[in-house]
Amino acid sequence: MSSDWIGKDFYEVLGVSKQASADDIKKAYRKLARDNHPDSKHGDKAAEERFKSISQAYSVLSSPERRKEYDEQRVLFGTGARGPDARFPGGGMPGGGAGGFDISDLLNGIFTGAPGGGARTRTSSPPRRGADVETEASITFEQALEGVTLPLRTTSDAACRDCRGTGAKAGTVPRVCPDCEGTGMQTSASGGLFAMTEPCTSCRGRGMVVDEACPTCHGSGRATSSSTMQARIPAGVRDGQRIRLRGKGASGERGGHPGDLYVLVHVAPHRLFGRRGDNLTITVPISFDEAALGATISVPTLQGAPVSIKVPPGTPTGRTFRARGKGVPRRDGTPGDLLVTVEVQVPGSLDGAGLEAMQAYRVARGAADPRAALFAAGGRS
Repeated sequence: MSSDWIGKDFYEVLGVSKQASADDIKKAYRKLARDNHPDSKHGDKAAEERFKSISQAYSVLSSPERRKEYDEQRVLFGTGARGPDARFPGGGMPGGGAGGFDISDLLNGIFTGAPGGGARTRTSSPPRRGADVETEASITFEQALEGVTLPLRTTSDAACRDCRGTGAKAGTVPRVCPDCEGTGMQTSASGGLFAMTEPCTSCRGRGMVVDEACPTCHGSGRATSSSTMQARIPAGVRDGQRIRLRGKGASGERGGHPGDLYVLVHVAPHRLFGRRGDNLTITVPISFDEAALGATISVPTLQGAPVSIKVPPGTPTGRTFRARGKGVPRRDGTPGDLLVTVEVQVPGSLDGAGLEAMQAYRVARGAADPRAALFAAGGRS
């Protein structure tokens, strides 16, 4: 029996007389529990404390053995005005002890078995953070550059709708776990001077137990929930990037913060443009004469009007030119560049004037061998 029971009038908490029957106690508890349940009064700390007191009172008075023990101890140490901090007539304590010794120290020693009255600390079940949720999204190349808001459907663990997270069958309410007294934790000796504190095995760390489990969640108080939300994918996201959206995951328990939502982004390729960091890339064909004689060519951009690129005479295939400010928006808001790589196109066949011109060019070029450098000194095997 816990020492803090002595100073509490559980009959008064439930609003019943000391001669109340088990059915009267159960009816009173159910009504009060429904009126003060935390799931129906979100954020109401006073209701939460009342619910704890009501559940504790019921856990004692609903058990014939515990109720008998409670009544006997209340008679032994005094009821009503004489709580665990009261002193006996004459300022002394049971057994003739003098003033200055608190009866709660004695009770702690009796009920916890700790030498010198060492008491176990009671704590309520702590809030539990919601689980993280993962999903995937497919977007276009343009959406990746500009950013986009998408509807995302997620499936996560949430409070059971049928029992509102209590785990109890409709028409019933959970009660404080008699083993951990609502703390959700239990302490076990390890064979030495140390003790281990771990989640209570009876209530699985919830601090509450149910007599009749909810058929939907089987008493866990949790169920799978699907929802659709609007999620913002930031500009500049890359293919395969994992975006974290804080607080968009599964809801927490007992006032705990929700988890996060992680979105794996798939970006569809573009038929013309590629991407290199914050820069866009494009490969543009040019003719042999444009490469040899030079030219000003028009190059498409992803957004807006085409840009002009000046190709100097003698430009080789594979050379890259930079069009500034035509790339991917950076985090600071400034744009990257467009990298234009030229590819010299060789005609597949020539006839007429074109063939004559090329033959004339061969004669004009002379006998110079463009591969001569390959056979320079040291180049032969």
